[in-house]
Amino acid sequence: MDIKTIICGVFLGIGCFFVVVTAIGIVRFPDFFSRLHPAGKTDTVGQALIFIGLMVYEGFSLISVKLFIIMVLIFIASPTATHAVAQAAFLKGIIPWKKKEKK
Repeated sequence: MDIKTIICGVFLGIGCFFVVVTAIGIVRFPDFFSRLHPAGKTDTVGQALIFIGLMVYEGFSLISVKLFIIMVLIFIASPTATHAVAQAAFLKGIIPWKKKEKK
């Protein structure tokens, strides 16, 4: 096993961890706006780490350049789409969750 495969495995493992944490966060958080946070942030980071792992495995080639372009597009599109969906929901009248006050 060479060092390139180990580095690739580390990036893929950490990326998959972020994607799993995102899935748990989407299910676990209480309201729509809270669920958008892991979808916009950690999902983007997890996908980027997976793409970096694939680029390390592939080495410098046309495929790694294409993977880099896809990663940049995801970095731009995912947070932008999350913001647009959150703004549309807020304008539609969905009220953000608030913690109940104790008496």
